[in-house]
Amino acid sequence: MMIKVSPSILASDFSKLGEEAVLCEKAGADMLHIDVMDGHFVPNITLGAPVVSSLRKCTSLIFDVHLMISEPMKYIPDFVKAGADIITFHIEADDDTKKTVELIKSLGVKAGISLKPATPAEAVFPFLDKLDMVLVMTVEPGFGGQSFMEDQTEKIRIIREECNKRGLFTDIQVDGGITDKTAPLVVTAGANVLVAGSYVFKSDKKAAIDSLKRLS
Repeated sequence: MMIKVSPSILASDFSKLGEEAVLCEKAGADMLHIDVMDGHFVPNITLGAPVVSSLRKCTSLIFDVHLMISEPMKYIPDFVKAGADIITFHIEADDDTKKTVELIKSLGVKAGISLKPATPAEAVFPFLDKLDMVLVMTVEPGFGGQSFMEDQTEKIRIIREECNKRGLFTDIQVDGGITDKTAPLVVTAGANVLVAGSYVFKSDKKAAIDSLKRLS
């Protein structure tokens, strides 16, 4: 399966976000992972739709927007207008999961559901047929730079097996502690979209992205 790389701007230099996005595009990234935190669902705050809108002017990369917020339905239309191509929200959020997926799809963008480490793989099964992507967190959401949780690879395997059983070609994305050392574990388990923060932004971007794509 072809591996797609989505660098997480959470690890970038926020004083030059536009430049960082352009460099990721030139380095061969497939998407740009944009973490949105509200200070409530997770104990941190990042950025909102106006920043995404400004960033959209700098790059043609797919905007992979990850909403770590309590009430995603309230903000989804704003992020779509700002230029999001994929919107992923947490199944643990306060809003109704089915209605949230329907809202995203009705606005013409791809829909994804994310699972925290403590949430079982089976929680996403009722929605799989409507999803474009499932995001398995291999760290606790809210902060960058955490250590990879290897036990989450079993969750990836379970979800990929269920997708295969249903004949679905759903993307399975992994976010948290992804490097050239941990990526083979999640790819072997069935993941095909890799979110990498520090590994890409704190080193040679092209070399880092190439090392992940070689796992295809």
